[in-house]
Amino acid sequence: MKVAMVGAGYVGLVSGACFADFGHDVVCIDKDPAKIESLLAGIMPIYEPGLAELVASNVKAGRLSFSTDLSEAIQGANAIFIAVGTPSRRGDGHADLTFVYEVAREIGAHLKNPAVIVTKSTVPVGTGDEVERIIGESGTDVQFAVVSNPEFLREGAAITDFKRPDRIVLGAESEFGKQVMSEVYRPLFLNKAPILFTGRRTAELIKYAANAFLATKITFINEMADLCEKVSADVQDVARGIGLDNRIGPKFLHAGPGYGGSCFPKDTLALLKTAEDYDSPTRIVEAVVKVNDTRKRAMGRKVIDALGGNARGKRVALLGLTFKPDTDDMRDSPAIAIAQTLVDAGAEVVAYDPEGMEIAKPLMPEVSMVDSPYAAIEGADAIALVTEWDAFRALDLERIKQIANAPVLVDLRNVYEPAEMRAAGFEYASIGRV
Repeated sequence: MKVAMVGAGYVGLVSGACFADFGHDVVCIDKDPAKIESLLAGIMPIYEPGLAELVASNVKAGRLSFSTDLSEAIQGANAIFIAVGTPSRRGDGHADLTFVYEVAREIGAHLKNPAVIVTKSTVPVGTGDEVERIIGESGTDVQFAVVSNPEFLREGAAITDFKRPDRIVLGAESEFGKQVMSEVYRPLFLNKAPILFTGRRTAELIKYAANAFLATKITFINEMADLCEKVSADVQDVARGIGLDNRIGPKFLHAGPGYGGSCFPKDTLALLKTAEDYDSPTRIVEAVVKVNDTRKRAMGRKVIDALGGNARGKRVALLGLTFKPDTDDMRDSPAIAIAQTLVDAGAEVVAYDPEGMEIAKPLMPEVSMVDSPYAAIEGADAIALVTEWDAFRALDLERIKQIANAPVLVDLRNVYEPAEMRAAGFEYASIGRV
């Protein structure tokens, strides 16, 4: 089949490359000429393990191409995916659908053959209805259907998630839409991936509900971690104890500095706004958002406590800046609030991250970036491990003691064992453990 993917960002590029790897003829479209030129040169706009190799192999095989011309690229396409950004709108938290509707208008103006238009972007309930209206009023006389197909890709594991998904959700209102999307995803039938056909509005809500629930699990275990510290319990054992219950499960029960990234922050806010619009308050999600925002600053204060309660004139090393490992995504990363809390308290902050520093620089202008973890640690009065990159899991503890001003480690990801760190001569603090 011929697939057009409008938007060559994280979701569009990963999805397009994977569809091409399944054997479909895929063109990724983006209005940014510099991005397309980079992709044609084999340079990826994002860091995602295995993506550069996947793109290169499918370009070489002739199944994947790139273009800035939507009108030409969609001609003959059986499925046209809309995979553009839907950031939180400034001021009210609603999802900004400007780009989605712009693409819908352009598709309507140039559609010349029957096709299914697929909203891959994360969009509020009812967006597909509006996309259908926009295209229908454009004057096109060819058959089309609008389908919702939310993505459930984890940054750092997106290719595996796409090829071996837990489920594929398809919100379709017509047999034409169902038939085309069944053929698009037919290669995954061999992996026995569950395909859930629903109404379009249901599919749109599934995405927000799933992310809000996962955000709730993270926020819940973080509050349990705070309680564990007060009562001298171990949050990792608490997580294991409740996670062994099949009704709960162990995933997303890892205590830390709070959730961030491209999905949970904006999707929980968008769900709150949708609930407000329909006069159906979601108090649990509202509390989750508030607790998570507060927690990030609290982690900065935890580092200040490790400095004896006074950070002024002290040097702090931040290890890890991205919201999670194996990505360069800095969106709503806890490191931003932690660094700002330390800077506001008068600390000198020096940071290292394997992939995220270029993106982090404009977001953290008062933080110095260096080229290795040990360069950050040298002369530090405290070290804060913020993101659990593999590069930080086996640090040379003896070397750290030699180059740091003080052997103080605040482990916000519980990478190390408290007893072992104290035996090694460190003043050690972690999350939800004593």
